[in-house]
Amino acid sequence: MIGIVGGVGPLAGVDIVKKIIEETNARKDQDHLPVLLSSQANRIKDRTEYLLGREPINPGHALAEITYELERAGATVAAIPCNTAHSPRIFEVILEDLAKNNAQIKLLNMIEETAKFIKQHYEHSQIGVLSTTGTRNTGLYKNIIERFELNCIEPNDNLQEKIHAAIYDETYGIKAISSPVTNRAHDELVSAIHDLKAQGAQVIILGCTELPLALREKSYFGLPVIDPNRILARALINELDASKLIPFQD
Repeated sequence: MIGIVGGVGPLAGVDIVKKIIEETNARKDQDHLPVLLSSQANRIKDRTEYLLGREPINPGHALAEITYELERAGATVAAIPCNTAHSPRIFEVILEDLAKNNAQIKLLNMIEETAKFIKQHYEHSQIGVLSTTGTRNTGLYKNIIERFELNCIEPNDNLQEKIHAAIYDETYGIKAISSPVTNRAHDELVSAIHDLKAQGAQVIILGCTELPLALREKSYFGLPVIDPNRILARALINELDASKLIPFQD
């Protein structure tokens, strides 16, 4: 069974379950893979607030507890559809807590799976990243992308503020108003892609699971857009039963 640690944010958990279904080679209900979603946002502190020093409790402990609960419920492979949760200060705590409980569940790393996917399927090496400020400041994507011999292009401080606000602002951000996404949030993000292209980006990673709610096209200004939540969904299917994975088509 696939386990999903949801609630980070809540729509991201629902989104990855939907994408697991979309990426599964199935002709009838019974052909689909078993998936268990545990969406308990009330238990998990904000990841960005923790990384920025405004939240004292490491959310990794709650994320590990929920992952372990999924294992006890029957999951053998799991994932957390939240980019910021993969920052080392959080993700390493998750792995440590699971090891203390002798957990056998395999927890996939969204960032590594995304970098691996780009390396396998694209010839481009200049990778632009849209993300929360917490994710950018920790160098999360930059460090892993460069490990795969790719170059990471990140927004400057002024552009980063606009991207972060498009996600978090209480009056127009995606986390506050996700359905429908506000025009302002959408337009700010599209503008950010244009700016990253001007810096040399050839591929864009939507490095926050809220971003695909606003950016639904497969490309902008001729740049392919990579959704890590979809890549993670494909990796989960491949891990559980590779024969069920629909072949990738660019």
